[in-house]
Formats: sequence, C-alpha cells, structure tokens
Amino acid sequence: MAKKRDLHFSLTCEPESIIGFFDADKLDKIIYNLLSNAAKYNKEGGRVQVALGYAPEQPDYVRLSVKDDGLGISKERQKNLFRRFYEGDYRKFNTIGTGIGLSLTKDLVELHKGSITVESEKNRGTEFIVLLPIARGCFEEEQINEEPIPDILPSEETPEEISDKDTSSKKYTVLVVEDNEDLLRLMKQLLQRTYRVLTAHNGQDAITLVDNEEIDLIVTDVMMPVMDGMELCKYVKSKLEYSHIPLILLTVKNREEDRAEAYEMGADAFISKPFHANVLRARIRNLLKAREHIAHDFKKQLIFKAQDLEYTDMDKEFVQRAIDCITRHAADEKFDQLQFADEMGTSKSTLYRKLKSLTGMSTTTFIRNVRLKTACRLLEERKENIRISELAYSVGFSDPKYFSTCFKREFGVLPTEYLEQVIQKKQT
Repeated sequence: MAKKRDLHFSLTCEPESIIGFFDADKLDKIIYNLLSNAAKYNKEGGRVQVALGYAPEQPDYVRLSVKDDGLGISKERQKNLFRRFYEGDYRKFNTIGTGIGLSLTKDLVELHKGSITVESEKNRGTEFIVLLPIARGCFEEEQINEEPIPDILPSEETPEEISDKDTSSKKYTVLVVEDNEDLLRLMKQLLQRTYRVLTAHNGQDAITLVDNEEIDLIVTDVMMPVMDGMELCKYVKSKLEYSHIPLILLTVKNREEDRAEAYEMGADAFISKPFHANVLRARIRNLLKAREHIAHDFKKQLIFKAQDLEYTDMDKEFVQRAIDCITRHAADEKFDQLQFADEMGTSKSTLYRKLKSLTGMSTTTFIRNVRLKTACRLLEERKENIRISELAYSVGFSDPKYFSTCFKREFGVLPTEYLEQVIQKKQT
C-alpha cells in the first residue's frame, strides 16, 4: 500500500534502545493496526511518522506515536472513534479509524495496562498516542515471563506469510467472505492459528474458491456487493456438491425475521454484529465438532438412521442412496469408486468430499464399511451353520482371511465371535 500510494514512512527512537517488559504479540497487533489506518486514509505522497521514547515525566512508561498528514478526523467523530464496529460515514466519506481495527487496538492497549488517545483536526492529519508501562513493577508476578522472547516478525516476512507457513498440519479449511478489508484481515488473524484460512470479498469470488478448494466451513457477511451472503448461502445449500459445508452468517440485522430468513436459506449459525471473537471461534469449533460427532455416530450405526445424525434433507437422501447403491453391489468384488461415482451421478472428487464430510470416511473406506455392516446383518439373519468364507464372498471380499481381519478392525471381534454373540442373544 505504501509503494502504491507513494507514502513515506519514518521512525525515530530516542534513546535507540529501550529495555522493558511488554507483550510482543499484542504490541505487534497494536502497531500493525495503527500503521494500516495511517496508510489507508493518508493522501497520495503522504507521510507517516512513528516515534518511540520514554513518556514525559513517566520513566516507567513508553510513548508510541503514529502520525500522518491525511484527512484528519472531526472532533465530533473522535467521540466514537474507538467504539467497536463504529462505521459512521466510513463508506461515504472514507474517514479514518472506522471498523473494528481501532476498537481492537484500544482493547489490546488497555489489556497491556496502557492508554491510547488521538489528536486530530480536519485536513491537518491525525496522531495516535499510546502510553504503555514497561517496568516490572507495573505487572503482577504471574504476568511476568523471564524467558527470552524470540523475534515474532523476521524483517522480510509479513504476519500473513509467517502464519500461513505451516498449513499442512491444519486439519480444517475455513473460507471467510467479507467486503470490509479491515474486518476481513482481522478475522483472518483471529482464525489462522487454528485453521487454514481462505478469503473472498463477495459471494461470487467465494463460489470460485468453493469450486476449486476443499472448504470445511464458510463464514460470510450478509451485506456485500456483487453477491450477498444470503445469495451465497442459498447457492451453497442448494448444490449437492456443497450442501454439507456448514455456513455461518454475520450481519448487523438481528430481528427475529432476519434470523428466520437465514435459517430458511439453510444457514447453520447466525451471529449478529458486533460480536466477540470468542463467540465466532466457539461457533466454528462447535460446528466442526458436530460434523465429527455425526461421522463417528454414522460409523457406529449398523442400520442407517438419518434422523439421529442431523443431516440436511439433501444429505440424508445422498447418504441413503450411497448405502443402497453399495448394498445392491455387495457381492460384486469388482465394484469400485468409478462405478460408484457413476451410479451416484457425481464426479469422484465430489463423492469423496461429500462422504468425507458426512461420514468421516474416504470412498474406499465407506464402501468397505457398508460391506461389513451388510455382513453383520447377514449374520443376524442367517442360521448357526453359516460359513465365514461364504459370508465373505457374499459381501464382495475375495479373501476370507482379509475379510476377518477387516471385520475385527471395524467391530472389535472376529466374524465367528460375532456370530456366537448373535446366537447367545437369540437363546436368551
């Protein structure tokens, strides 16, 4: 942004080295937000001056100043500047300091036992002044960590580049859709330590990502250009390929009829702005855990009961069709993923994604699971003299020994032991 708008940044620090106690992560976020605002609402070719030093007459405090020569802020608007989700005339006048960036900054400063103030006049620039305690005596002993703090931000890497490095270990991918750049960036910062996070600025861009990425959950604003959140929700929930993806709607609307409309569209959760970060994180975590529980419960069921698993109507019908398809071909050992996908009327990739999300199993594992459950039902129905080899062949296994191994791995007992349990139940 600085290069694009020809902005000049400068830093003065007096003295050059200041030793003290501070929370490196919180201070990083504070400075990042202040610099972002100073750059975004500055004029072309403008200046941003950062100054750090001891606070006058307060040796236990440092004074951090971020000053720009941009549009400035009227006295009237300064009253609401740090209010969470204050937007004022932001979209109309492009005024500095709206959204949640400054509210978050104020919260972090106060969490650090500091204070933040603003000095500004219309068309004469803006200066944010942060006072932070750095002496050991300013903090409780349990807040002090004597361990050396490593550099959080190596000089040539941005926070996004660092956070996104280790995405391979992140189990879920969350798509965040929001047209407000500040809010989009902050939500990404909130979530990317736990999830792989993708972003889009409207529903249309989100659909492109959903088409090309494996998305586990969508968080979307309602009010957006091109395609709004309601339209995106309706699109996702009406498509077989995507209907399993949990979707959370974020909106300033909080009337009962708005909630009703959201749930009619198929939304899995509805969060009103302003919201706490912990609420969003908890809702995402709970929706993803619910998916895991459904998958776990499906695996335990010998007879599929969709009403016990909280699937959508479209997904109930899909899983039932998948089970019926495999059951019809249970004795055909050559029945494979390609034939399965063809008979289900989907691509192999769509079939895999749907089954993985709804049952926690890959296509191959799902086929084997249904075959083994079919074997259990046959054991329940057949007489005592059933042969295990005959049972194996009847559910598509060419090797009875391998069938017995798979059966024990799935149900904890061998087929012969399972049969003994069935006989004992019938006798009692």
